[in-house]
Amino acid sequence: MGFSSLFIHRPVATGLLAAGLLLLGAVAYRSLPVASVPSVDLPTLYVRADLPGASPETMAATVATPLERQIGVIAGLSELTSVNTVGGSTIVAQFDLTRDVDSAARDVQAAITTAGGLLPSSLPAPPFYVKANPSAFPILTLALTSDTLPGSRVYDYASTVLAQALMEIDGVAQVEIGGAEKTAIRVQADPGALASRGLGLENVRQALANATVNLPKGSLDAGDRNFLVAADDQVFEPAAYRDLAIAYRDGAPVRLGDVAAVQAGTVNNKLASWWNGRPAIIVQVRKQPGADMVATVDRIRAALPRLAAWLPPSIALHITGDRTRVVRAGIGDLYVTLGLTLTLVILVIALFLRRLWAVVIPGATIAVSVAGTVAIMAATGCGLNNLTLMAITVSIGFLVDDAIVVIENITRLVDQGVPPLTAAIRGTRQMTFTVVSITAALLAALIPVVFMDGELGLFFHEFGITLCAAILVSAVVSLSLTPAMCARLLTPSPKPSGTGTGSEAASRRYGAGLERALRHPRLMLLGVGLSVAATLALFAALPKGLLPSQDTGVIRGVTEAPPDISFTAMRDRQQAVDALVRADPAVESVTSSIGVGLWNALNTGTLSITLKPPGERPGERDIATDAVAARLRQALARVPDLAVYLSAVDDFGVGGRMGRARYQYTLRGPKLDDLMAVASQVRDRMRTLPELTDVSTDQEANGLQANLAIDRASAARLGVSTQAIDQTLYDAFGQRQVATLFTEFDQFKVVLEADPTFQKDRQSLTRLYVPSNAGPQVPLSAVTRLDSGYAPLLLNHEGQLPAITLGFNTRDGIAIGQAITVIDDAVRSLRLPPGVTAGYAGTAKAANRSNANQGWLLLGAVVAVYLVLGILYESVAHPLTILSTLPSAGLGAVLALWITRTEVSVIAMIGLILLIGIVMKNAIMMVDAALMAERVLGLAPRAAIVRAATLRFRPIVMTTLTAALGALPLALGLGTGAELRQPLGIAVVGGLLLSQVVTLYTTPVVYLAVTRLRGRKAALPVLQPAA
Repeated sequence: MGFSSLFIHRPVATGLLAAGLLLLGAVAYRSLPVASVPSVDLPTLYVRADLPGASPETMAATVATPLERQIGVIAGLSELTSVNTVGGSTIVAQFDLTRDVDSAARDVQAAITTAGGLLPSSLPAPPFYVKANPSAFPILTLALTSDTLPGSRVYDYASTVLAQALMEIDGVAQVEIGGAEKTAIRVQADPGALASRGLGLENVRQALANATVNLPKGSLDAGDRNFLVAADDQVFEPAAYRDLAIAYRDGAPVRLGDVAAVQAGTVNNKLASWWNGRPAIIVQVRKQPGADMVATVDRIRAALPRLAAWLPPSIALHITGDRTRVVRAGIGDLYVTLGLTLTLVILVIALFLRRLWAVVIPGATIAVSVAGTVAIMAATGCGLNNLTLMAITVSIGFLVDDAIVVIENITRLVDQGVPPLTAAIRGTRQMTFTVVSITAALLAALIPVVFMDGELGLFFHEFGITLCAAILVSAVVSLSLTPAMCARLLTPSPKPSGTGTGSEAASRRYGAGLERALRHPRLMLLGVGLSVAATLALFAALPKGLLPSQDTGVIRGVTEAPPDISFTAMRDRQQAVDALVRADPAVESVTSSIGVGLWNALNTGTLSITLKPPGERPGERDIATDAVAARLRQALARVPDLAVYLSAVDDFGVGGRMGRARYQYTLRGPKLDDLMAVASQVRDRMRTLPELTDVSTDQEANGLQANLAIDRASAARLGVSTQAIDQTLYDAFGQRQVATLFTEFDQFKVVLEADPTFQKDRQSLTRLYVPSNAGPQVPLSAVTRLDSGYAPLLLNHEGQLPAITLGFNTRDGIAIGQAITVIDDAVRSLRLPPGVTAGYAGTAKAANRSNANQGWLLLGAVVAVYLVLGILYESVAHPLTILSTLPSAGLGAVLALWITRTEVSVIAMIGLILLIGIVMKNAIMMVDAALMAERVLGLAPRAAIVRAATLRFRPIVMTTLTAALGALPLALGLGTGAELRQPLGIAVVGGLLLSQVVTLYTTPVVYLAVTRLRGRKAALPVLQPAA
């Protein structure tokens, strides 16, 4: 008993198995994580170290380099970058897929510990790591505002109440707070008042360090009782600090209040954030790798009312950005698209077969196949997202193809008078090899997609798994449930065999046309050759891209002012930008920040712009995010002395560094000065390229610097050490954290600096005094010479070498592949000096690799299909007949892409690969039937292929139409997020429409040509009778 007969003879068991699979699919569906696209999170960690007051050069040399040397030897490390700003270093370590992020974290912690002995002793806290990619866009952004409380108090509540609770929520990896810093006691000393008393800033620092401590004090036993020993050794109020005696002169105390102002402030008073123009504390939440984005946001939203109740009534909590809003809309629209696809496919079946049960059976096949696919998705760790639902949607068209092939053959036999049970057994047996061949060809075509490597491999892995699962389940269901239902439900049609005059007339006209085509084989073969040439030429001419631009409704911006700008001036310019952005009618909310942070230098700021949903944007209701960004660029160009770089946020982002634009080009070299000169040349050359916009560099070497040249002979004569000079400068201008206050919930710092009025003029440096070994204070001007210079505000490393990254966007209508070509040509013309290397980073790197591999991807699919078909047919020749369907399909696809001005993105390439599997169904059905006619009926090759083509005409047309209509809703670009799916639909529909017409005539011609070439000596495979 064959495989299908086992199910045909046991209808109850078959029905229960189908019901069980439906139930399993429903249960599995509820467990699937929901996201916009599959996660492409490589194991990534970043290490953060802070040293207030340190220059970027100091941070790079003394902090980043020792850490990089230890982290750089960890196994499995794929990319190591660092960003060094004033007072901070951020080192990003990205690992390959062979490393588990928790295991990598242990290695990173060990590296931090090993490097500890080489780090500056003045670090206020040890470096720490976070298991997250700092360049990833947050899934939820909150803003805390208050009309009465200062920003530092709001920050404290955000840090101690909100952030801690959010971190406990399942799926949350990091909670980043911006806009202010922790509360601190700020001591602003007057160097002149100190000098008049024979004191210096070092005296103040030592006094503050000794005045507030928190050390263990032990316990004592008094008889039969034990007492813990405690003391009020911490000073919390500014007023108490003012009474501290820092020295005695002439027997009288010199109190801190006599020489310094003491007030409550923040650790860093050069940070600011706004939400819709109001001062705010911004809280950004990032998810853990692989976590369900929608479920994580739902858990956060459910917790927010409880967390808001913990805050004072004077603090308002706002949700300013929710990445799942677009995800939810896109997934919902995909379900509508899926329903439309299913309706179109069922209508095609009804049109051709014109009987109720012949329509119900494929519908049941689709339902069970989808349920089985969902179950496999859950078992393999896939989720619900744009790509997996796109896979299910497009697969509907060819999920039903196997069932159509079987049902059509059984229906034909039933209409010829064969009893339904016998027709089901015989018809399924005749088509089993065809179904297996079709399934094997489709799976072979998808091998390159499933095993694609790198970030794109991660991105499309779930898509490939879902498609393969759908194809396999469909084949099994079509050979089990479908014939079992046909055996019990199909009845002879009251009309003659076929669908009446329409189907038979079309078949007769096709037969006549086929005879004419067979009389001109050379002309037909020439047409096949020309279609190959045209396909290759047009494919080469089409622009190449990575992924289509998505309308996520979020724009990320970076503002950049001249390097010597003050914090106050930067704040004014940032607020001007904020106001102009909020004036755009498409903008819903804006968060804006300035101040030194993970990526920011003193002269840069950030913007996060959330747009209204597409249907609510005034004017052009369908205006896309990219178009809004272009409009904002024009408006923001009016802000003086400020460059603004905007880029739409998409769901595919790779790399560990956030640039000023979507794409990045990185230069590396051992000598920073040479690297800066080369980067300046490359930047200027890129700005002349008409294909690019927003060309920028993350390296600015024009920050003003006050240089002190130490007269070492004078310093030695006066007893002044270099360390004393550095300590005094750090005390005055480094916002030095000199003491720590411990509370029940947090720790706070005591910060020492020179009086703000003393920091407004670089000549103030000459009025500082430094201690000498002999005791008296010595004017700094006596041992140093002051001059001016320039210094970088930010230093980057990549692979432990100095690196400069150039950011760029492409202009409207320019694909990233075109941009890469012109950039490569421009850089080659500059002839980089020895030692300087250049390459793309992040998304541009992935695009460059993708463009280089596109041809190999298609070739791999074709070769895989040929090998599988050769094995199945035990022939090296007949697979060529089947593969002859590809040129016309490829030509139709690239023509459709060209007509619709769609670039050849990876999505379009997936469509082309799918076409390879889909269009071969026509040839497989013809070749199988022809080979059986030759072997069983003894027909000549010409008669056999003519009989096979006319016999399989109806199922060929049906399967092609169902596949095309299955992809049609994708091609039309319906719903939110359709930009990502549309190229695949366009390629599939265009390829199927042309191949449907052409291959019906070219396949028989190629079959006869191949038969003549191979002769008649080759053994034919053992097949079941065709009729």
